[in-house]
Order: sequence, then structure tokens, then C-alpha cells
Amino acid sequence: MDDELFPRPRAEIAPGAVHVPGWLDLAAQQRLLAACRTWARPPAGLRTVRMPSGGQMSVRMVCLGWHWYPYGYARTVVDGDGAPVKPFPAQLERMAAQALTDAYGDDPPETAPAPAPYDIALINFYDGGASMGMHRDGDERSTAPVVSLSLGDSCVFRFGNTRNRNRPWTDVELRSGDLFVFGGPSRPAFHGVPRTHPGTGPAALGLTGRLNITLRVSGLSAPQTEGKTP
Repeated sequence: MDDELFPRPRAEIAPGAVHVPGWLDLAAQQRLLAACRTWARPPAGLRTVRMPSGGQMSVRMVCLGWHWYPYGYARTVVDGDGAPVKPFPAQLERMAAQALTDAYGDDPPETAPAPAPYDIALINFYDGGASMGMHRDGDERSTAPVVSLSLGDSCVFRFGNTRNRNRPWTDVELRSGDLFVFGGPSRPAFHGVPRTHPGTGPAALGLTGRLNITLRVSGLSAPQTEGKTP
């Protein structure tokens, strides 16, 4: 944020994984939050995700462009109300393009593919007790960088290695307005959110909890139905 006593510098956490603190100013955060609240309304609104094992995720999620379910993508909410997924907004495609420029500049990761239109948004809502276990984003057919935006409460973002869920990893504090991009050799890295810090979001934002907006390139041309049946 612009009013921080000790500004946080841009940092490369691992090759191709870049943290850009304070990327969104308060006005931009407020606009994005208002849009998320609209996208979260039914049909195809915010839902609790149930895993094939029978457990459920502690975060709640809404998808745009393509609907994610464990472990694939569809054009309808196959594990919810069955409604068509909401379209991927042009404003998020523009944000993704700018995020890549600001994270990588003229030096994108060597193994990153040629730019392609972003067409997936996964929006996760964390209340005070929610967390996300270590996982990697592997259901897309594209290896384009993942763009992650944070709103509301701060969290511990655990960025791990590409081999397994264990150490080594790096814990990064993500605050409201922060950008995190990971692509190239870090695209298949395991990552998670072991905890959030309730009550740390900007009061002027008006959000209780944390929103994480991740933007991805699907690489899909038809609904993906491979994987486990929801």
C-alpha cells in the first residue's frame, strides 16, 4: 500500500515466481471487490466444493469462464446448481496482461509459452478459519503463468517446490492489493494458504475475510470432462 511505513519491494520468490506488493491501489481493490460480489450471486454463484473423498474445502468458490470441479473443467456447474458458468470478463483479461508485464517486464520465464488469452478465474473466499492445503494447479492444458490477486485480510502464502508437498518452501505474506505471478519453471510448484490473519484487511475496503482471484489460461477448446466424476 502507498501509505506503508516501510515499503515492500518486488521480490522473485523462485525462478518465474514474482511477488508485487501493493499492485492494486484502494480504488482498484474496491472496484474488483464490487465485481466479485456480483459474480458471487446465483445462479452459478459462490459454492462450497466437495471433494471426491467426501470432505469439503473450507474456502468457498465461484468460477468464471470455465467451472472448476475436482479434478477438471466444465461449462456448467456440474457439482452445484447446474447453471452455465458466468463468462470470463474482459476486464480480468486486461488485468492479467498488465500483471504479466509488471511482474516480468521484458524478461518472461524462459519456459513460459507464447501469450494466450486468459479465460479462467477462480475466486476463493476465506473466512477467518479457512485455509488451503498444499496443491498444484494442474487441471489446465496450458502452462501459462498463474496470476493471483489478493483482497481483504492478509494471509500466509506457502510457495513450495515442484516435486512434492514437503519442504523446501517459502512463506510469503500476501496483503490486500498484492499480486503474485508464477510461471515458467515455477508453474507446477505446490502452494497453499496455511492461515489467514483475520481483521488485517483495509477498513475502507469493507470486506470481512479474504478473497483470492486466480487467473489462468485453460488451453481448452471444448468442455473438459476427464478426471473423477463429481
